[in-house]
Amino acid sequence: MSKVSYYTAEGLKKLRDELKQLKDIERPRASQAIAEARDKGDLSENAEYDAAKEAQGMLEMKISKLEETLAGARVIDESQMDTSKALVLSKVRIKNQTNGMEMTYTLVADGEADLASGKISVNSPIGKGLLGKSVGEVAEVQVPNGVMKFDVLEISR
Repeated sequence: MSKVSYYTAEGLKKLRDELKQLKDIERPRASQAIAEARDKGDLSENAEYDAAKEAQGMLEMKISKLEETLAGARVIDESQMDTSKALVLSKVRIKNQTNGMEMTYTLVADGEADLASGKISVNSPIGKGLLGKSVGEVAEVQVPNGVMKFDVLEISR
């Protein structure tokens, strides 16, 4: 059974485009590489054939995993979301109680996480700590060297 995960319309389109690329372009390319290696003679000593078969196996595994992800993917309707709590697609401004540093993160699904653009997964330690919190609450995040505490300053969409 596939796990349900929530995506923006843009994130879901990106996943579908990647799957289409793998199926329509990469899969035929892998088959062609196997055919070319097979034409080179004795398969028992043909490293090129073995490598092409292994690459095809990895590609099929990636396609299968993407299809499973897409089967459980749901698009989030932002207009129906509660803005009083930190949920998927919430933009949350937090302050680290230890060093006073303020950060703003957008909580997203695993496939859309990109720390450089301020998007963190709801399954990351900080993401899990922020889910369900309201402005004024303290999010406690378990990290390897203890517990970090963050003040939730602002939640927006």
